[in-house]
Amino acid sequence: MTLLGWVQIILYVALILLLTRPLGAFLTRVVTGERTFLSPVLLPVERGLYRAAGVDPRAEQHWLTYVTAMLLFNAAGLVLLYALQRLQAGLPLNPQGMAAVPPDLALNTAVSFVTNTNWQSYSGEAAR
Repeated sequence: MTLLGWVQIILYVALILLLTRPLGAFLTRVVTGERTFLSPVLLPVERGLYRAAGVDPRAEQHWLTYVTAMLLFNAAGLVLLYALQRLQAGLPLNPQGMAAVPPDLALNTAVSFVTNTNWQSYSGEAAR
């Protein structure tokens, strides 16, 4: 390994060690709900998002509500990923003019991404 490589490793480790305590303290304050230097800017945004979503930030979420939300979110992701692959040929920003992915391959890839297996039977940019 070169001297530059060792210097980069040493600087990286030093940076991590320097940031550990202040970042850890900041994250502790965020998680416990204490005021931070970002609170004046982010609290109004957070309250607005909670209000728009109809969420009570003080209420606990029931496990069944969480499971339902997670399954609906994953189903929406599956549909979106499948649609993106099937409509690829007609979407903007397709400079190579790649054709749509076949239905079976699009479903296979979308399911693998949603289930976090990330298995693909093709290499990214080489899809038909």
